[in-house]
Amino acid sequence: MRIGVVTFPGSLDDGDAARAVRLAGAEAVRLWHADPDLHGVDAVVLPGGFSYGDYLRCGAIARFSPAMESIIDAANGGLPVLGICNGFQILCEAHLLPGALTRNQHLHFRNRDQWLKVESTSTAWTGTFTDGQEILIPVKNGEGCYVADQRTLDALEAEGRVVARYIRGNPNGSQRDIAAITNERGNVVGIMPHPEHAVEALTGPSLDGLGLFASVLAHLAGKSAAVPA
Repeated sequence: MRIGVVTFPGSLDDGDAARAVRLAGAEAVRLWHADPDLHGVDAVVLPGGFSYGDYLRCGAIARFSPAMESIIDAANGGLPVLGICNGFQILCEAHLLPGALTRNQHLHFRNRDQWLKVESTSTAWTGTFTDGQEILIPVKNGEGCYVADQRTLDALEAEGRVVARYIRGNPNGSQRDIAAITNERGNVVGIMPHPEHAVEALTGPSLDGLGLFASVLAHLAGKSAAVPA
């Protein structure tokens, strides 16, 4: 399987995301923000960082990059896409996911290991977890507070589209403790904490983050097996 990792000007964690892809057993394909060609990848990761310096709003400029125009079309066609931190912000700006990520409620940058509760295992990126599983992965953001109108929040809850919630403390004031959400189809997931920083015992607080990358490989393998020869 070939998983694309996009690099924007100001991306910080693209190298870490590519390493996580390789550790999960896939080929990491580096994609450049100015190139609309996705090179036939099977899924895409939008990494954390500060794309285009976070000018205007986080993710607001990256959303219009040539690579993103192709990713939006592909995601609407079913391509699995994972947005991590700044990538989550980009997905919201691109209207692939509802709501927005705003300044942390306490106005401070937060960098710590964070417990999450997995709320949905029906997405392309969470199938190897169990419902209610508690995982530990780092969070690091200054504008990670998820907000949406009450109607949108109620719809996310009712449709099972809240993928993960913060537990044992909310690091940024996100409404309803939301840490990750998905689209209606389940192929696009945005997550504010950083699973790519929890894939090795040497450098992470756990190996829990590897589950997201393993999940998409299992999802893709299942789709391949379902295609008639």
